[in-house]
Amino acid sequence: MQEKNKVNVIKAFVWKYFERFSYQIIQFVVQIILARILFPEDYGVISIIMVFISISNVFIQNGFNMSLVQRKDVTDEDYSSVFTVGLILSVILYIIFYFASPHIAQFYNMPVLTNTFRVVSITLILGSLNSVQCAYLVRYLKYKSLFLSNLVSAVISGSVSITLALCDFGVWALVIQQLLYSCLSTVILFFVIEWKPRLILNFKRVKYLFSFGWKLLCSGLIEAIYNNVYELIIGKKFNETSLAYYSKGKQFPAIIVENINSSVSSVMLTVLSKIQDEKERMKELLKKSIVVSSTIMFPMMIGLLVVAKPLVSVLLTDKWLPCVPILQLLCISHSLMPIHTMNLQAINSLGRSDIYLKLEILKKICALLILLITIPFGIYAMVFGQIIISLISSFINSYPNKKLLNYGFIEQMKDILPIAIVSIVMGIIVYLISYLNLGSLTILCIQCIIGVLVYIALSSIFKLSGFVYLRGILKSKINKRKK
Repeated sequence: MQEKNKVNVIKAFVWKYFERFSYQIIQFVVQIILARILFPEDYGVISIIMVFISISNVFIQNGFNMSLVQRKDVTDEDYSSVFTVGLILSVILYIIFYFASPHIAQFYNMPVLTNTFRVVSITLILGSLNSVQCAYLVRYLKYKSLFLSNLVSAVISGSVSITLALCDFGVWALVIQQLLYSCLSTVILFFVIEWKPRLILNFKRVKYLFSFGWKLLCSGLIEAIYNNVYELIIGKKFNETSLAYYSKGKQFPAIIVENINSSVSSVMLTVLSKIQDEKERMKELLKKSIVVSSTIMFPMMIGLLVVAKPLVSVLLTDKWLPCVPILQLLCISHSLMPIHTMNLQAINSLGRSDIYLKLEILKKICALLILLITIPFGIYAMVFGQIIISLISSFINSYPNKKLLNYGFIEQMKDILPIAIVSIVMGIIVYLISYLNLGSLTILCIQCIIGVLVYIALSSIFKLSGFVYLRGILKSKINKRKK
């Protein structure tokens, strides 16, 4: 039985990885094409809208959904009750945004915000169903269905968006992409999974789920506001073009982080929740998760940092070059993301959402102070402040696990230090290639090839544990195929 569960977890991880990887690749390609066609100010408008949508989605999708995954005694009635609550909240939020959109447009001096905001806000209502569908699939590790849904939705919505952009629809190409993707993914999952929503509301069960979920809801709300506060401030203090450069610079490292983090973290929450009474096994799994994720994350972040300029020039054209310094600074701050995510998932799997909430409050107080200090010095100073915030957050997130699992900050830093050193050495070698008198595309290709070869060589020489583990998995897969 244990071997069967192990196989199911591996399959779930593989499908989850494919789901995130394929979605991110398609979205990345679509966004590259759109960025070459559209103007930075078009992205500035949609960035403002998505700030409000992201924060609103916390009320609809966070807290309850985590409860549906973590709790052991979830019923079909629980899913429908959560759906009903989400639907009510989404309709209320849509009505608020519908009437508030002219005032928001006036505040940011962007008249086009009024109608575009009203259309994109429809995704909130669609999300009330989609979020419960996703929670169901995550709970039962059915990532294959999620993979197919997101893949089809991303391809169709991306194709339509590119067509509209070529027909000079401007920001509306981005608006339709958001709406169409949300609609398609919800409809596909409706027909794919066996659970179907019912308009019922069991207050007793909702209260039971909310007893765990409300802390995660508050944590998610704090996180969402913080993650988007930079866009709100930049959009108001500067202009939509500056906001577009920040959003585009943020997009590149975010693609890598989301792909790796979401693949590991969602599966890890389910797995860790099932062994929450076995602290030694949890510690080993947490340690391996941090090391393996860092083995992938560190070289990709350092590599992206050093190839940022030729990469942006080749993919987005020179009109987007002002986003390069932002991209590079965010690569540094994002490199520690495995420590953030894995520690928090371990705490959640133990059912300690109270600790999770306290950590979020403490981190955001520190982050707010640093943000307030850096605002007067401009966008680059604000982004540099995120590096300091990331370092502080790493310590805060890992602190409780010293007591809960006997795996604290110092031990975690020791585990990832060799990976960081090897990645930095690789980055220095790759950066020196930029001094060659060659075109951007040629430089980029050489840097990528040399970077991969150097990292693999150094990891093999110094026998990095995460690299050895991943290499072992790859070899076993190849041997099985040969047989």
